Amino acid sequence: MRDLLAVWQNTRLVVQVAVTAALYAAVLIPFKAIAIIIPGVTEVRPANAIPIACALLFGPAAAWGAAFGNLIGDFLGGTLTIGSPFGFVGNFLYAYVPYRAWGVHRMASRQMGTSLFAGRGIVEYFLVTGLASIVCAVVVGWGAELVALAPFKVLAPTITINNFLMAAVLGPPLLVALYPRVRKWGLLYWQVLDRQPVRRSFLTTAGALLCWVGCIAALVMGMSVAAEAATAMEIVRAVALPLGIVLLGVLLV
Repeated sequence: MRDLLAVWQNTRLVVQVAVTAALYAAVLIPFKAIAIIIPGVTEVRPANAIPIACALLFGPAAAWGAAFGNLIGDFLGGTLTIGSPFGFVGNFLYAYVPYRAWGVHRMASRQMGTSLFAGRGIVEYFLVTGLASIVCAVVVGWGAELVALAPFKVLAPTITINNFLMAAVLGPPLLVALYPRVRKWGLLYWQVLDRQPVRRSFLTTAGALLCWVGCIAALVMGMSVAAEAATAMEIVRAVALPLGIVLLGVLLV
């Protein structure tokens, strides 16, 4: 995870953090008042396409940008709560996971040409978007249950579906328009850092597998325990272990 620290040592990556955060917050804020799903907690979020798209363009800078952008959106949109720190972490991972996991499933083209969607790249995109959506949902849902802000059984599936649909529908057109231009300008994260893009390896594959297993286990265990009219702490404890597996996978991916 040294790449996360390297962001703050490179002026262009710091600018990319600011651009991602500003775009994310700017699109988030209007919908907090007009498309509410759970009052004070979440809403319809077309902005969720931005962290995924920026993750594949700006890499680690997008993770910081998504985290700060969500926090700014909460603050300016009137939804800053005790659960916002979990939203910070969840949105950080929402962008960090696709950046690291892209290519792990061996669907995308190995050539990193002018299109991310060459070969079966679109399948890869849907896979990493699904994984990122569930990781974000599990973290935020667990945190909301912990601080008694919203029930995990409602919030986690809502965030998963909301994140995935918005990013799956709006993300590809954004990337088709932006990727060739950003590459031409030399502003893709691996061009700025002067290194090769993240490649598939044993550790990244193991990390992605742990993320998938942990996410599915967290959702299943959280929902099943909640269905038995369990207390909030029982749900928190049930989700804690698979959440730990997810975070271990994130460290490896």
